Amino acid sequence: MSKINGVMMQYFHWYSSADDNLWNKVATDAKSLSESGITALWLPPAYKACNPMTPDREWDDVGYGTYDWFDLGEFDQKGAKRTKYGTKDEYLAAIQAAHAVGIEIYADVVFNHKNGGDRTEQAPAVAYYANNRNQRVVNDGSHEMIDTFTCFDFPGRGDKYSKLKWHWHHFDAVNYNHARPQEQPPKIYLFEGKNFEKMVSLEHGNYDFLLGCDLDMENEEVRNELFYWGEWIFDTTKIDGFRLDAIKHIPSWFFNQWLDHVRHYAGKELFCVGEYWENNTGVLHDYISQTGGRMALFDVELHYNFHYASKMGGAFDMRQILTGTLMAEQPALACTIVENHDSQPLQALESPVEDWFKPLAYAIILLRREGYPCVFYGDYYGADYEDYGRDRNRHRVILKSHKDIIDILLSARRLYAHGDQYDYFDHWDIIGWTRLGDNDHPKAMAVLLSDGPGGSKWMEVGKPNTKFVDLTKHVQDPVYTNECGWAEFHCEGGSVSVWVQA
Repeated sequence: MSKINGVMMQYFHWYSSADDNLWNKVATDAKSLSESGITALWLPPAYKACNPMTPDREWDDVGYGTYDWFDLGEFDQKGAKRTKYGTKDEYLAAIQAAHAVGIEIYADVVFNHKNGGDRTEQAPAVAYYANNRNQRVVNDGSHEMIDTFTCFDFPGRGDKYSKLKWHWHHFDAVNYNHARPQEQPPKIYLFEGKNFEKMVSLEHGNYDFLLGCDLDMENEEVRNELFYWGEWIFDTTKIDGFRLDAIKHIPSWFFNQWLDHVRHYAGKELFCVGEYWENNTGVLHDYISQTGGRMALFDVELHYNFHYASKMGGAFDMRQILTGTLMAEQPALACTIVENHDSQPLQALESPVEDWFKPLAYAIILLRREGYPCVFYGDYYGADYEDYGRDRNRHRVILKSHKDIIDILLSARRLYAHGDQYDYFDHWDIIGWTRLGDNDHPKAMAVLLSDGPGGSKWMEVGKPNTKFVDLTKHVQDPVYTNECGWAEFHCEGGSVSVWVQA
């Protein structure tokens, strides 16, 4: 994070429509977002996905099924020239518009896999059980020849930007044999002579393989191509950092090398946040150690605390809302979130935070001094979409826009969330904290919230005989501090109030 009290926004959700022309929307919204207090945008994958356009002209890939890292919407490949979000020229124009108003851009990087090969080839492989990658299906030392879509020829791009054509030896595993497409039970095919990567998550015995054609980071040609792409994407776009996808499936040593290489090439400390989705902060601490603090991580346990608190309707012990989180234990490398594209309703990691609790959650990530907060597009603008759920039925989901309250909190973060912080996490329902200001931002702030009944709490703000008002307007009457700089601040039930000097 390069700005004081910076705020990132995840500028998309899983069901963002191609009709939104997202890159153009970035250019249009950049000025108002900057004025609201957003200092960086995490944009979705900008390169060509494996199947961006279906026959009915609808995109069915959000961008995480990587086909060609070098096609930013420039070549006629996979059914379209543009990506789901627009053309290369529109992407570059969006970045320029953001930079013009002081907003940084973070690119979403998917290095775990490639998808949508252009043709099949025969490859020798050994089958492992999908739910136990330590156990072979046939344990006699033999292999079989499978039909696999591991040929990436890039016919629309040819040799422009990169001449490398991909084949099975660039990958270590796949989960699909084209010769037997309906094969059960599901298997992982490890190519002969390959090993599952080490220094990855230990789920399923070894969680190197996630989906598609899994990149072999032990392959020098693969590493060199990814190093070169890091140089190319920086030169082409002048982005300010990266969001790394699915890092629990990629050996940590690779990102140490890759980040060092790209930062040295760029000549500056490009920001980086990794997605290691594990509701266990101890595992995240271990990854931070393995990577030497080279990247921030999303605070997964904080998100789940918000999720559980919102579901419990006042029965959650708010004194524990930060317990076990990166925000509390490793704040300098905590990227704090309320929601994201994977946790939103109907998605793979579905764990939504209920609407009533979101203002409380955003107050926690935006108005405290710990962590680098990330606002979710769906929470800011709202969303309306349909998809199939885990019950295999189709559902319509409407995400409520919380823009009004988030804008209030962003303003409070910019003007008042400075200086010393005093915590009052001493009640099951009602918790609060104060910020005393600093030389450049001398006014104080008191934040009080409750997941249960409304109430009050005496808190110190260091401003004797001073009038405070609630920015949210949830409580209309002002509060006056005593001669010692203390006051009894109030909030309503299931609500948050942000008290600032009048």
